[in-house]
Amino acid sequence: MTAKTDWQAARDAVAAYHEAELARLVAHVASAVDQFRSGELDAFEADHAIFQYSRSAKALWKFCNLGDPQLTAALISDRPTVDWWQRGAPKEP
Repeated sequence: MTAKTDWQAARDAVAAYHEAELARLVAHVASAVDQFRSGELDAFEADHAIFQYSRSAKALWKFCNLGDPQLTAALISDRPTVDWWQRGAPKEP
């Protein structure tokens, strides 16, 4: 493979990872909204989930856009799975 195709393959791998992880984060929000609608959560608890989603998605975006897609693709394949939802959890006082 050429350097350009290696770069494109890495970029595609990072994009696929980003989309899959983002879908997992969106599922957390969907669950919170469903629980709000059914009365299991109040508005503040649902808002907390949305806030955590925002923080988590931002952390995921930063990771997936480190700069060099080949480095990021290598990190994705070499590291254990990151729990992006927990990564975005607000710090407890």
